Amino acid sequence: WLADDDLVLGYESDGEAFAYPINILNFHEIVNDTIGGVPLLITYCPLCFSGVVFSREVDGQTLTFGNTSALYQSDLVMYDHQTGSYWFQVAGEAVVGTLTGSRLKPLPSATMPWGAWKALHPDTLLITGAQGGRETIFAGSRYGSGFGSGYQDRINKGQFIFPVDEDKLDGRLAAGEIVLTVETGGGITAFPLGVIGDGAVNAVVGGEAIVVFTTSGGRSVGAFSRTIEGPTGGRTLTFDYQEDERFTDRETGSTWDFAGRAGDGPLAGSRLERVSTRRSLWFAVAIAFPDIDIHSP
Repeated sequence: WLADDDLVLGYESDGEAFAYPINILNFHEIVNDTIGGVPLLITYCPLCFSGVVFSREVDGQTLTFGNTSALYQSDLVMYDHQTGSYWFQVAGEAVVGTLTGSRLKPLPSATMPWGAWKALHPDTLLITGAQGGRETIFAGSRYGSGFGSGYQDRINKGQFIFPVDEDKLDGRLAAGEIVLTVETGGGITAFPLGVIGDGAVNAVVGGEAIVVFTTSGGRSVGAFSRTIEGPTGGRTLTFDYQEDERFTDRETGSTWDFAGRAGDGPLAGSRLERVSTRRSLWFAVAIAFPDIDIHSP
């Protein structure tokens, strides 16, 4: 029921991998989960292609989320069962209710085709559609019914299906451009995936040296800290993309995979630490973060 080319939102914890198919998230949009003792919120808005993993803990309280069926700036609005507050999905911010102004903590994740994810993580766990004897619903045509290729063109022309405040749009990029947003060290930067294509983008966000890995024309995306710890302290690496969908660092020539693992070279066995990301259409993340930076080569 899940093809190798279908996208998944992937999460890792203590060496274990977990995949959430976008086909399923297109329909349900929200998954409350707990992995490694961490209460997680897996979110996706089909209208802005925004997949974000958050912690469900706010000020020491664990929240459980549902879908309001409402929209804010053409993005999913969630609510928490504990206080009834409404949350702007791509921002992870409460906009109505007692928790207004609070923000959920985004957690590191990756988006990539299912075939690529399971090749990197053969023992991955996968959330499935067939539950509670409702296979005809969960495995049927309701899944995989995202918007077609013309949707982004409509967005670029300002033809939104649901209302968006025009004065909040940011013309630095086309509204329907897919970006990966990296948030770390108090900074936030958008990386236009259509410009990057397949590559390794070395950058600094919020004072932290990071690298964005992209393959499959930007369908596989993830971001990592470029600083690795060693017996003599931290070391910052610089990465290049290789044609076999692997990466090398210039400092040692070690070879790294898309999961941030060094397989060959002096750093074999080392691993890069993921940083928090959001993959979404530009209009949504620009509304959520008006002061966001855009990476330029």
